[in-house]
Amino acid sequence: MAQDRLLRPREVAQRLTVSRSTVYRWFWEGKLKGTKLSEGSLRILESSVQGMLEVIW
Repeated sequence: MAQDRLLRPREVAQRLTVSRSTVYRWFWEGKLKGTKLSEGSLRILESSVQGMLEVIW
């Protein structure tokens, strides 16, 4: 099984053409999967971004 890359909110926002605040909101709503590393540090799973791209497009 391939390891899933962790992306910064800025990278996710660019890929999905949305704002960073939208990325954070979608994470907290459960629409994007990821992990909170430390205070204010969030990473999103690349596979979750791919799934969101399929829904959007």
